[in-house]
Amino acid sequence: MPNYALAIDLGTTTLAASLIDTASGKRLAMTGGMNPQRRFGADVVARLDAAVSSEETLLQMSALVRTELRRLAHCLCEQTGISWENVHQFAIAGNPAMQHLLLGLPVTSLAFPPFRPLFTGGKRVTAAELGWDGPAEGYVFPMPGGFVGGDTVAFVYGTGDRGPGTGTSLYQSPIPSPRSLFLDMGTNGEMALATDDSIWATSAAAGPAFEGGNLTCGMAALTGAISSVRIEGERVKLAVIGNAEPVGLCGSGAIEAVSELLRHGIIEPNGRLRASGEIPSNLAARVTDHRGENAFVLHRDARRLLPLTQGDIRQVQLAKAAIRAGMEVLAERSRIRLQALHEVVLTGSFGAVLRQEWLKTIGVFDQGMVQISRFTPEGALAGAERALAAGDGFDSVERLGERFRVVPLSGTPLFEKLFMTNIDFPHP
Repeated sequence: MPNYALAIDLGTTTLAASLIDTASGKRLAMTGGMNPQRRFGADVVARLDAAVSSEETLLQMSALVRTELRRLAHCLCEQTGISWENVHQFAIAGNPAMQHLLLGLPVTSLAFPPFRPLFTGGKRVTAAELGWDGPAEGYVFPMPGGFVGGDTVAFVYGTGDRGPGTGTSLYQSPIPSPRSLFLDMGTNGEMALATDDSIWATSAAAGPAFEGGNLTCGMAALTGAISSVRIEGERVKLAVIGNAEPVGLCGSGAIEAVSELLRHGIIEPNGRLRASGEIPSNLAARVTDHRGENAFVLHRDARRLLPLTQGDIRQVQLAKAAIRAGMEVLAERSRIRLQALHEVVLTGSFGAVLRQEWLKTIGVFDQGMVQISRFTPEGALAGAERALAAGDGFDSVERLGERFRVVPLSGTPLFEKLFMTNIDFPHP
């Protein structure tokens, strides 16, 4: 009799869920949506502040995300024709704040020094404990530190060494290759660098810009989101998810838009968007004043204006500086130069495609990293799926979690120095 299981990536901005056949590891269906907690703040810090100030708010955030995850689970069952009663397992991976809020746990230890989770190993839960129906028993991934959580462990677990000739995550070793860098460019900027005996990990508060958050017309990578912005000659060409009318800009579109504007000299290396009078091409007509600041118009029609503003560019600058500085701190602590990496694995809710060359243009990668990097769009979700299919009671996940060594960045002079060093974009 088939055994079905539910995998969940509990993101700060977006949620993803899939239904798998654990015998084969095959994904049967996948769905996703926005994290309904976003009404309490776009990032982890805002939600922790809200949860600390009011127990009622904490419980409300917990109920919101539990209800939405239950809805996604039932959507998957409807898509596949599988009864929820036949789903016997689930696994959930999120950052420490999201996992604490899901479980309705106090978050004071995360919000204040020494910024530690209430538990570091994985936690067993039942459907009933989350207010769900059905017989399913679940597992919430380990949280090695206050800002390095289950999503990072799941990401590394799901993208370990590939077994010979298989090409599937089910038969991969969960042990990452030494000198591998794992980079989740989401709101919390989690990253991990594997050595022979440890996995050095940290979290750089990048903000939600790389996921389309905090941008003037930003949105998640859903239908209607501009996912690609190309400048060819004096024409701007857009790609939109679902081939729909553009209604906003997702992370990959924002990264490429900044990359293209840098390449054409419309954005200066210090991040300044040039005024129309300083641009010697017809692209100058796209630069306008938007609420008191310069903006480059990506799309305009009778119903909406979709600009990339000076403020949006600053958000991308801050995010990329935090990510790059965090990477350099990990390199220093692990004593592995970034130029000596064997592999870089990227994940994040940017959109359908993220070209590594864009990350070089904005200053996250150097040329060597571009050549050894690969992008997996569902890092944490793939890890949760793989853990469910392993059939070892999550023992291999626990062993992997014990190898993590967390490097705090908050108040670290080296991080602050590197952040300021990397705030500008590279010169063309």
